[in-house]
Amino acid sequence: MLFDGVDLLDVTGPPEVFALLRREAGDAAGYRVVLAAESLAPVTTSAGVRVLPDVTYDDVTGRPIDTLLVPGSVEPDGAGGVRAVADSEVVARVAKLAGASRRIASVCVGAHLLAAAGLLDGKRATTHWSTAQQLAADHPAVRVDADPIFIREGQVWTGAGITACLDLSLALVAEDFGEATALRVARQLVMYLKRPSGQSQFSVPTEPGSTTRRMDELRAYVTQNLARRLTVPDLAAAAHVSERQLTRLFKTELGMTPASYVESARVEVARQRLELTDDTLDRVATACGFGTVDTLIRAFRRRLNTTPTEYRGRFRHVT
Repeated sequence: MLFDGVDLLDVTGPPEVFALLRREAGDAAGYRVVLAAESLAPVTTSAGVRVLPDVTYDDVTGRPIDTLLVPGSVEPDGAGGVRAVADSEVVARVAKLAGASRRIASVCVGAHLLAAAGLLDGKRATTHWSTAQQLAADHPAVRVDADPIFIREGQVWTGAGITACLDLSLALVAEDFGEATALRVARQLVMYLKRPSGQSQFSVPTEPGSTTRRMDELRAYVTQNLARRLTVPDLAAAAHVSERQLTRLFKTELGMTPASYVESARVEVARQRLELTDDTLDRVATACGFGTVDTLIRAFRRRLNTTPTEYRGRFRHVT
């Protein structure tokens, strides 16, 4: 689907995977990608690049669709972040086309369009971490999980960021043409194959930003003192507030407990050390305040659904 302001990479990413599938599997296998829009006029994407549709929505309405791919778009939220856009006319088109589709997949914040069309009600879904809270707030019937790179619920798929949607596209290829074919395509993309749907987006949930100076100072204190004890009493003393008030501050401003925030901050710094240094796991665990390697491993499994060793193997920067 195409519409003005759509994210360019949302549109071009999955077709690149499908084009490589045709090359790897031969012309006898693959997908025919069709770009549909309200009219045949060029569509201006968020990057300013204009894309020509192949057909109009009316042309394909009522015709069987194998896989409906729904991209997304965002706009500034006025507070340094972004909000997903769900135009009512586009939502109506999504709902109509979905009824004739064997399979539906959203790319990045396209999940907001699926949700607005009622296609995610009662389902578990993901989207880009920056708009996950918006998705949950706007659509309480959707069970939003901001951590996985993609989620499948029956014949409805939702993906996180654009690289995650390459993984989603590979999963579609694997479902239709087998794991061996998906592996060949992934190799051409120079991708780690084949990140499972439960793989984390590898981003610590520190958004949205805090709104008070006190919380900004608390977050800075945590970052600067990760190797030290950071219990609720310790943080309350540092902030000169009661333990009860501290817990309320974290819940109100960050939507999580102090312990959850501290662990997420420690995982984020540990993640960077695993990517950028040759530090042993013992050294990483000590420097980030985990104390033991076992504690580090448990935190990585909770937050990223992987282990520190597996993470380093995939994302280590080699110089």
